[in-house]
Amino acid sequence: MQLFAFGINHQTAPLSVREQVVFHAETLIDALRDLVDRRPVQEAAIISTCNRTEVYCNTEVPRTAIDWLAGYHRVKAQQIEPYLYELPQERAVKHAFRVASGLDSMVLGEPQILGQFKQAVRTAQAAGTLGLLLNKLFQRTFAVAKTVRSETEIGAATVSMAAAAVGLAQRIYPSIAEQSALFIGAGEMIELTATHFAAHHPRRLTFANRTLERAQGLADRFLGRSITLNDLPSQLAQYDIVVSCTASPLPIIGKGLVESALKARKHRPMLMFDLAVPRDVEAEVGALDDVFLYAVDDLGKIAREGMDIRESAVAQAEVIIENQVTDFMHWLGNRELVPTIRALRDSAERARRHEVERALRRLVKGDDPQMVLESLSRALAAKLLHAPTHALSHARADDREQLAELIARLYHIARPE
Repeated sequence: MQLFAFGINHQTAPLSVREQVVFHAETLIDALRDLVDRRPVQEAAIISTCNRTEVYCNTEVPRTAIDWLAGYHRVKAQQIEPYLYELPQERAVKHAFRVASGLDSMVLGEPQILGQFKQAVRTAQAAGTLGLLLNKLFQRTFAVAKTVRSETEIGAATVSMAAAAVGLAQRIYPSIAEQSALFIGAGEMIELTATHFAAHHPRRLTFANRTLERAQGLADRFLGRSITLNDLPSQLAQYDIVVSCTASPLPIIGKGLVESALKARKHRPMLMFDLAVPRDVEAEVGALDDVFLYAVDDLGKIAREGMDIRESAVAQAEVIIENQVTDFMHWLGNRELVPTIRALRDSAERARRHEVERALRRLVKGDDPQMVLESLSRALAAKLLHAPTHALSHARADDREQLAELIARLYHIARPE
């Protein structure tokens, strides 16, 4: 399956060009059927608005679909090609997620495009041009858009405080990407703040919580690691940025703990954000020379002084989208292996049936069952190992080492030094 998307929009083409390739609702079903009738396009869906015309398809030959667009609208290909963007596979997935989430719109975050996406899917279903690949893509697209909107359309203070924390970190450290960050807690605020920091790709992300399971859930999402609160005394010194927001009624990070961490760090500075109410970090920690400690009120003040909430939501949304693109491409990669896996299983099943039938005939003749089983197992092993051993023994010299390494990986064989 080869996913491919292409089109023009308000960013790449003026209105005079966009209007040449607009599809009208009453002709869209016929247009879709016309495109899919032209092999090798197997599936197709079209989004056509005043700001964009985009074609999503499943095809091995993208050029066929591009030529069709110009021909269908009776315009020369060279008239529109300078304005076209072509998006194969992963880029098409990311583009769909971003468009449906309102990140590629003329007005950032506008919700109308999601409805237009859903209408495009209904039209493709009515035309009979929506297959497994595009159906999966669009259903995932809707889920991603819902996640983006639900997780970024939140109270202004919450989003702004997360963005303010990142802004402060950027003032103190030359690059967040060079720092290690620790997030203590597993609630909504920690998740939001981690999303903002993750967009800057810190050197290490770690999540600490009373229950390791909840910490691991966040670690899996952000490709980090997890620890328990009991690990804090031994590991706090490893982190440059600490964000804490738990429901603990008493502070969980005291002055003595931070002093020990600073000593181990040779007094390299630590940036700490205490987003909990009541506080997670003892107030006295703020008086230490090598600590920058900010509480909820501090971040709230910074937010009110001009943090751009909408841009903060974009950074959060981009992280959500990146994670979902990776997940979708993993699904797509597995789908492409299905024919090979099925053929491999069919081959093994034929060998199994053949040897079982031979064994049954010998048993009917009265042969010793133990000898029959021994012969059956040897024959099956020989058949299943014939292909790799034959390939290895007949491999060219320049292919032999690579093939031997691959076989060792497949069969978990420890190769001699």
